Amino acid sequence: MTVIAAGTVVLDGAVHRPGWVSVTGERIADCGTGPPAVRPDVEFGDGVLVPGFIDMHSHGGAGVSYADDPDRAAALHATHGTTGGLASLVTASPETLLAQVHTLAAATRRGVVDGIHLEGPWLSRLHCGAHDSGQLRAPSDAELDALLNAGAGTIRMVTLAPELPGAIATIRRLVDAGIVVAVGHTDASYELTQEALEAGASVGTHLFNAMRALHHREPGPIPALLSDPRVIVELIADGVHLHPGTVRHVVAAAGPDRVALVTDAMAAAGVGDGAFTLGGLDVDVADGVARLRDTATIAGSTATMDRLFATAVRLLGTDDAALIGAVRMTSSTPAHILGLQRTGVLAPGRDADLVVLDRDWRVWRVMRRGAWLG
Repeated sequence: MTVIAAGTVVLDGAVHRPGWVSVTGERIADCGTGPPAVRPDVEFGDGVLVPGFIDMHSHGGAGVSYADDPDRAAALHATHGTTGGLASLVTASPETLLAQVHTLAAATRRGVVDGIHLEGPWLSRLHCGAHDSGQLRAPSDAELDALLNAGAGTIRMVTLAPELPGAIATIRRLVDAGIVVAVGHTDASYELTQEALEAGASVGTHLFNAMRALHHREPGPIPALLSDPRVIVELIADGVHLHPGTVRHVVAAAGPDRVALVTDAMAAAGVGDGAFTLGGLDVDVADGVARLRDTATIAGSTATMDRLFATAVRLLGTDDAALIGAVRMTSSTPAHILGLQRTGVLAPGRDADLVVLDRDWRVWRVMRRGAWLG
């Protein structure tokens, strides 16, 4: 057994100063407030101990996409506190997408990631963002059958545009298969978005980005997603995709239990500026901002989850409520919507996935399934 003590510990939605966690094997054996009853094996007097981050929308990092090298991409994000989440795939040809699902299904079974997120190919051409518009298509039963067979239980989330032919029926079929459906890259009306939610969609993919803008007479998908208590909304709080005031407004309106902070990271995360690709499209990164070559279109982010956590704490305030809110949006809320019942909080019986941060919210140490990384 390993006993870890820290000056501040967030245990199951409450802040304790000090606090401790004991780990046996891959699981948390016990935890509590105050000093532990036995001498701790590791002590972080000025540290803040929180659950490992869960990124439900990330395409890559360390110079590669998850589709090309899932181990390398996941290892980069793990050093920044991400201990779980999904590997996201962008739009591609049917053959390429099928091969990528096979690759990531194997990575999921090895425990590299918690599952696959299909962001495309069933998206709107009007709001395709950094997806290859030439490969966008409406959903079909044949393609869905092939993908579900290739994924064999590892596809956890699918983003689609509900206005496409056959999309509502596809939503129902995906939900019946136990897959989370997200509304995104869409030009759907308010009413059609509501229809998608009634069919079982429960996530808004990177709210505001790559979807019809809010208009007072034709509100579109944004208020439909925000106002439905069944829906979790993703926010890319990297300082590029959204104004800080927008992030504050959404958190105030929906609450941290309905907001999941996501990186939407592409290969440049953890690398720096330069030339990259995303789904076969050329991307240039300058000053940390990724854009499709020779355009103003943002092509994912270069963020990591520790950066989003720090941003959330600073945006929400300086009290314990801000810290608890940041933990919910980076850990417990994404774990809940994805059905990851062993992660997301520090509590007995959960996986020993945790992050130790310093007082400036920088990653100090990371533990994944009971083992320290690095």
